[in-house]
Amino acid sequence: MSALDGLDEYQREAAATLRGPVVVLAGAGAGKTRVITHRIAHGVDTGAYSPQRVMAVTFTTKAAGELRGRLRALGIEGVSAKTFHAAALAQLNYFWPQVAGDEAPRIVDNKVKLLAHAADALRLRPDRATLRDVAAQIEWRKVTMRSIEQYGRLGRSVGTIRTEALVELMTQYEKLKDERRQLDFEDVLLACAGMLEAEPRVAVAVREQYRHFTVDEFQDVSPLQNRLLELWLGDRRDLCVVGDASQTIYSFTGADSRYLLEFPTRYPDATVVRLERNYRSDAAVLDVANALMRGRPGALTLVSGAGESTSPKPEVVAYADDQAEAEGVADTIARRMQNARADEIAVLYRSHAQSAGIQQALAARGIATTVLGGRRFFDMPEVRQAVLAIRAAAVAPHGNGFVDEVRTALRGLGHQDEAPAAGGAVRDAWEARSAILRLAEEAPEGTTLRSFADDLMARAKDQHELSMRTVTLSTLHAAKGLEWPHVHIIGFSEGLLPISYASTLEGVDEERRLAYVGITRAARTLSISWARQSAAGRGERAPSRFLAEIGPQLAQGRPSPGGRGTPGAGDASATPAGRPRSSARTSTR
Repeated sequence: MSALDGLDEYQREAAATLRGPVVVLAGAGAGKTRVITHRIAHGVDTGAYSPQRVMAVTFTTKAAGELRGRLRALGIEGVSAKTFHAAALAQLNYFWPQVAGDEAPRIVDNKVKLLAHAADALRLRPDRATLRDVAAQIEWRKVTMRSIEQYGRLGRSVGTIRTEALVELMTQYEKLKDERRQLDFEDVLLACAGMLEAEPRVAVAVREQYRHFTVDEFQDVSPLQNRLLELWLGDRRDLCVVGDASQTIYSFTGADSRYLLEFPTRYPDATVVRLERNYRSDAAVLDVANALMRGRPGALTLVSGAGESTSPKPEVVAYADDQAEAEGVADTIARRMQNARADEIAVLYRSHAQSAGIQQALAARGIATTVLGGRRFFDMPEVRQAVLAIRAAAVAPHGNGFVDEVRTALRGLGHQDEAPAAGGAVRDAWEARSAILRLAEEAPEGTTLRSFADDLMARAKDQHELSMRTVTLSTLHAAKGLEWPHVHIIGFSEGLLPISYASTLEGVDEERRLAYVGITRAARTLSISWARQSAAGRGERAPSRFLAEIGPQLAQGRPSPGGRGTPGAGDASATPAGRPRSSARTSTR
């Protein structure tokens, strides 16, 4: 059986092209992770690649874990699938003693705390929120490869800290770090790049170790990450990059989609493969996504792999205020759960502050939720206890059957068949143990307690998390790379999406791409909503200008019985500025 089996013609072209340079322009839901893993597997199966000489670079630890898990399922072991930082840190720790004769510096565990010490030395008294913003500016300065002096010439300020004081604070921060022999997160990349540039023998060793590179989410690379990649490659060309310019949502952290868009210019002989067949979303959802991004640089035109639309047309609904929106969306979800599981539903929003209302509304209806961005699944104490209990049971099984043994081990931790009330740590623990029990129930015939425990340990190591049967609440940023059959996007109004501080054309474009990411998370149904007033009743809002760009691809929905509103309140027709044509009352911006 070939690793190319089961791929469509475009995926197959990408996976079969084993020698670089290769750029895969992969639209949302087009199977990019499948292409990456099958391409590596095909290279190993044919003898073109040695697994130990392949590096697959991702942007999150979770994505790296998923790559390792999928490769393992394809029978491929030994590939280095890591984030840029993890790969750089491993090289730094290995080569530093050889180059410097001592141990590598420690990593700063709390950048804000160190900044506070630096501020004290300068007799500055910024609050913690300001220090977090300063930390973000330090990160941006480093990943864009600017010196403190170059940064100072930009004339930026943070809160009450003006440019001159900001430069002094950054200088003092670096001084403290050097005195304590510490590196921060971005220094890891800088130090690794510096070592490769200054020490030819280190560069030779790294290039001998890794011969074939694949970089996922290439639209999100920063100048510093791109420079490190260049140093890893040297003068070789075995590079495959995968990305989608329409999903560039981290420009504020230094990401630059130019490296993806200009790849064919930099490598005129590069193989360019476009993956525009979407296997995730219904055609009606893709119509919305395509309308939003039409004419934008690098935008792909997504086509449904399932053919004609079979789901309801995506809708937009307006509510009287935020509370009405939360109640109305919760009612809609409650009805949806008559025919769908909770983990098939997600509510997405622009900022974490929007989660409280919808979480409370769902809890009031007995619906459990999981907020993305919290603890990782295998870091939960309840999960750790469950894995230990199953490993202990595997030492001396009672012979009651694999699934029953797992159930008994979990009951020993207090697990019950009936779910406790939604909301709170008790329900969270129950959902986590239930996810482990479901994995056991779905395990292949012949699975033993020991092999199941080993699989759980491998998943924990790879960050290959389990899905809990809860409604997911997530920011649009955190939702990237995920998908659900049913998606609700709330807060689709001016000031929230696009966010109020997106005042430039570039900033609004980033918000548009963020909305696009949210829309393309939906597989079957998509509901967009906005509220005319905040919960505090501070002025009226206008619908997002993006609704006007999408236009007739959205149906006009009515508020559910739980949400206050007026018939036709979902009207998204708007001027280019995002203001309704027919109502002066909502034109307060």
